[in-house]
Amino acid sequence: MNKFLFNLIFLFLFISCSGDTILEDDKQLNLNQLKSIDNVFEAGLKLMAMPNGLHELELIDSKQKTLVISVHGNNSRGYEWIYPLQVINSETNLITFFRWDDNSCVNPSINILNELIQEKLKENKNIQNVILFGHSYGGLLVASFMEEWTGELPIEIHTIAAPLKGLGSLSLICNYKTPVQVPKKSSLFEWRTIKKLDGAFQNLNYDPQNVEIIGSKVTRLPDTYNNNKLGHNWSISWVADNLNKGIQR
Repeated sequence: MNKFLFNLIFLFLFISCSGDTILEDDKQLNLNQLKSIDNVFEAGLKLMAMPNGLHELELIDSKQKTLVISVHGNNSRGYEWIYPLQVINSETNLITFFRWDDNSCVNPSINILNELIQEKLKENKNIQNVILFGHSYGGLLVASFMEEWTGELPIEIHTIAAPLKGLGSLSLICNYKTPVQVPKKSSLFEWRTIKKLDGAFQNLNYDPQNVEIIGSKVTRLPDTYNNNKLGHNWSISWVADNLNKGIQR
């Protein structure tokens, strides 16, 4: 198999349609409901069944100073977010989940997210910080979003197990380019898995997480988490645990 064909097949698998069904009853899903579901996989499916958009997972109140936005990867089943969303929650954070069309290039969703965040900031004047977590393909979205942000507030970006180098044909099909430098009003934290333990990357002949972005802070995750192999999906939980104190501003 030639290299171009391999990249094209991998791209198709990476951004293949997840076939999610939108359930009307899940439009008002919140953190307490997710926590009450014993089966984490069932909770994840409910999370992913929400329609595209920026969803608040808790009520807005005056104590919330930080808008936290979580952005899923391609073909996500949602379960990898259930625990981390609970961990990063605090009375000063407004936890939200961005459901987007991960069967397409990131650019259209970047524009949508930019507009939705502006709307949220107009609704809640108490917000002073914006933090975005992007996992896997969602990491490409938030890293690219960093360069397109038009708001006044500074933004903090966290990419987790994200192939910021691109995936072969992705650069051609979607005109994706790795960010060169972190903008002045932004900060970027890259959380990289160990390639050989990451099921999404281990069969590639290069590590798509390895990029040079001026001003970025890079952390390579360990090989285990709670006595389990720290692979692609566990990475979000590890980051949430290790950032918990910092997120609670």
